[in-house]
Amino acid sequence: MGTPSASYSITLRVVLDDPMDVGRLAHSIGEAGGAVVAVDVVEPGHSHSVMDITCNAIDTDHAAALRQAVEDLPGATVRAVSDRTLLLHLGGKLAVSPKVSLRTRDDLSMAYTPGVARVCRAIAERPESAHNLTIRRNTVAVVTDGSAVLGLGNIGPLAALPVMEGKAALFKRFADVDAWPVCLDTQDPDEIVRTVQLIAPVYGGINLEDISAPRCFEIERRLQESLDIPVFHDDQHGTAIAVLAALTNALRVVGKHIADVKVVVLGAGAAGMAICEILLAEGVGQLLAVDREGILGSRAESDSHHASLAERTNPTGIKGGLTEALAGADVLIGVSGPNLVSEAQVASMAKDAIVFALANPDPEIDPVIARRHATVIATGRSDEPNQINNVLVFPGVFRGALDADARAITKEMELAAARALADVVSKEELSPTYIIPSVFNQGVVPAVAEAVRKAAPSRK
Repeated sequence: MGTPSASYSITLRVVLDDPMDVGRLAHSIGEAGGAVVAVDVVEPGHSHSVMDITCNAIDTDHAAALRQAVEDLPGATVRAVSDRTLLLHLGGKLAVSPKVSLRTRDDLSMAYTPGVARVCRAIAERPESAHNLTIRRNTVAVVTDGSAVLGLGNIGPLAALPVMEGKAALFKRFADVDAWPVCLDTQDPDEIVRTVQLIAPVYGGINLEDISAPRCFEIERRLQESLDIPVFHDDQHGTAIAVLAALTNALRVVGKHIADVKVVVLGAGAAGMAICEILLAEGVGQLLAVDREGILGSRAESDSHHASLAERTNPTGIKGGLTEALAGADVLIGVSGPNLVSEAQVASMAKDAIVFALANPDPEIDPVIARRHATVIATGRSDEPNQINNVLVFPGVFRGALDADARAITKEMELAAARALADVVSKEELSPTYIIPSVFNQGVVPAVAEAVRKAAPSRK
């Protein structure tokens, strides 16, 4: 069973015949597995009382069970139930706010007609001046086709919009980057590429999001080749940078070096492929990639991307599947699905093993079980230590790239970002349960942005 969280937070408006029964009501919710986080009296009284009980549930079914637990309590009546997450999204999460005052005739004549014509002429004469004279210097398009949204799959562009709004809000909150959702009603790579090319003049960078593999590889490559601004598929490279940063510190904890370890990556989709690429660039000793068909390099590869990766991994030609791959391995990085790794497989790994079980919301192996045999455990969950989260990466990466007026995000910039993120955790702070900083650590974005800016090639 999972853990109650704010993702499934509800407010029950309850009428109590006896106002003193609030303790019994909270106890009933706790007995049903809920977590009461707030009690507010709406209508006080001596004969009865109306209260708002805010509690966290595990999922929608559990939220319904909590309501029923209150309904079953003698003297309690549920008048209404509010889903706090849905309420948070009413009207969307974004708005546009002008940066300049528009209070007088002079303000209007400079910000708009006729004064704005002078700015337009300046850009027409020197297109590069748009970087300083327009929003382009601080804007990112968050582009999706809705084909691979979170763990929900191919739900389309409209249903993907709340995620893209959230992404844009994170850009603003953590790096003061003005991002905007661009949800495209097509899953044709040609149409996606052409559409992004057409809208690119407004933006200083393109963040591709939740586009399914293998189409995401082609779309990113073609846009990188055709545009002179950074194009970054966060599901691939954001994940890879965060993983490398966490692995760097995990290896420091156990006293091993990346050039000497055997790493197994479980999952050869977009994230898995990018993780393999950045590990190879960082000089990993022995790397094996495993998917549902077994170890890459031990069978004929029909996918061209897998074939290319197979040529550069599994140097000793190990055959089989995950069991064979994990024997004696130092590191397991899972970006696949729930409950795919057994306790026996983790037990077969080397001493002081490192396990990153990143499938969300349910990891490849229960962290409690993995801790019986591994020294360092990380997940993608916020209720476990060492959460590996892309929000540690993309705000700083784009902040640095925009500040550098970069044409692209290179592998050197990605490696610099990973090293900077790892170094946010000091030697004194480093431990098996703290290998990656919190997303709210104020040192993360400046460190990553500065490293990316310095590593960016000059436009000159």
